[in-house]
Amino acid sequence: MLNGTKHNKHPPYATKIDKILAMFNFLKRHDTHNSLFYHTDMHCHLLPGVDHGAPDIDSAINLVQDEIDMGITHIIATSHVTECTFENTPASLLQAGKSLTDAIKEKQLNVDLKISAEYRMDDFFLSQFKQNMLLPLPNKHLLVENSFQQERMDIDEIIFDLQSADFTLILAHPERYHRYYTHDRYRYLYGLDIRFQVNILSFTGYFGNGALNTAKWLLHNDMIDFLGSDIHNDTHSKLIKDFLKTKEYRKLAEQLEKRLLNDSAFI
Repeated sequence: MLNGTKHNKHPPYATKIDKILAMFNFLKRHDTHNSLFYHTDMHCHLLPGVDHGAPDIDSAINLVQDEIDMGITHIIATSHVTECTFENTPASLLQAGKSLTDAIKEKQLNVDLKISAEYRMDDFFLSQFKQNMLLPLPNKHLLVENSFQQERMDIDEIIFDLQSADFTLILAHPERYHRYYTHDRYRYLYGLDIRFQVNILSFTGYFGNGALNTAKWLLHNDMIDFLGSDIHNDTHSKLIKDFLKTKEYRKLAEQLEKRLLNDSAFI
């Protein structure tokens, strides 16, 4: 007691200071070198010459270096497997993967590379599934996508068959399927225990306002389990690097930091 006034060990401004310091520590954590807050990119198109991603080994190495610059230490390459356009098989993907792995070792880049695929759910995919010729992500996760034009009539049956084979399905970039924008289909698919992977590029506005607004809706409704770069070229890399410098990215990191599965699902 001093002059009849109770001494306050914690002045009124202490709480405000604590909040400011906490925010500073968060920003410091995520702003260092403009890095991603996770270290595993589980959707990218880096393998040389197998789809419309990296056309050659030099381009592939440049994209790998971009990933490292953004804080990525583990890459799961997910080249397209689509009927008529990119009818890749485990043999073609693993061969391209070996050439990239060898180049990574030669350049002494500190990154771990695994080979999988992004599977369009079409007849070619179904034939590979029946022949046991799929390359899943670790722990039997399977990255699948729908056609951007029309969802298959038998999609529910395909999902059932894949889950019955013990695959954990990850739907690639659901925010880009314009026919889902009523949101009811998202709720239905998520209720089937399908995990959602949103492109970080969608948060930059690269795919348009529809994808951006839907990505925000999925975020608000806790329906984002994975983020992927979906990098195909250095334009994508630059867009993501620029996004990492923004307040929008820091807010996204704060909201997803505790729920994102990129660094835990594949161990």
